[in-house]
Amino acid sequence: MSRASLEGQVAVVTGAARGVGELLARKLSARGAKVALVGLEPDALKQVSERLHSDSDHWHADVTDHVAMARVAQEVKERFGKVDIVVANAGVATGGPFVDSDPESWRRVIEVNLVGSAVTARAFLPALIESRGYLLQIASLAAITPAPMMTAYCASKSGVEAYAHSLRAEVGYRGVRVGVGYLSWTDTDMVRGADQDEVMRELRQRLPWPSNKTYPLSPAVDRLVAGIERRSSHVYGQWWLRGMQGVRGYLPGVIGTVGQREMKRFATRLTGMRTGLVGAGGAADEESRATHRS
Repeated sequence: MSRASLEGQVAVVTGAARGVGELLARKLSARGAKVALVGLEPDALKQVSERLHSDSDHWHADVTDHVAMARVAQEVKERFGKVDIVVANAGVATGGPFVDSDPESWRRVIEVNLVGSAVTARAFLPALIESRGYLLQIASLAAITPAPMMTAYCASKSGVEAYAHSLRAEVGYRGVRVGVGYLSWTDTDMVRGADQDEVMRELRQRLPWPSNKTYPLSPAVDRLVAGIERRSSHVYGQWWLRGMQGVRGYLPGVIGTVGQREMKRFATRLTGMRTGLVGAGGAADEESRATHRS
């Protein structure tokens, strides 16, 4: 599929304060897109916005808040006149044994990654229908294959993949294209935060190649940008992820067998693992909710 110019297009990126969202905003801006940044860290969002090459602005909002996101969608439309692209990127993660997991953190992963993505789409779909635009939903390798110690994250990304595929069928006849972006372990604050736990880091290192590597951020985001230019249905941040689609039906059985062996190996080290959200983004989410409660 040929690439369309992003010059003058208006792109919304959630979770844009850091990581994939920040770099994606920068690369879209470098290609001439006007960018609306959405996230929980207004100071960081402002700094990102000020460094962009094109016209941009930022909005402080929790993607799980229907009222806030509806307001953001209205204000973005008023500010830029239209919305052509929405990237539902905001996400958080937690790791560790499900039986010892913090119920609030576990639920929050589902709320941000799955419910927050749906809230984002609900808010912006009217504008995308008007522009016959494109929604890119960021999923993960975790949508393709299950993994022990990652129950919330895998559930959220599997759910968001299925939701996006369903939405594609609903809105395609109205001119809106929906894509799903897949990323393996990519060098972001979230992955670095997960690696701070010794057990999680060692478990990941024991995964089979090429899923045991941490991949550089920039090439992965370049692939996302190319997918946006093509309005692709599937976008793969790492080359080998496309091949995983053909074997995904076998993976639950394989992981169920091999995973038991690995969990038994680490059983004596699982007590006392950190149970909150990981990385700087997770800390920002927890801080935002604490401030809201007070």
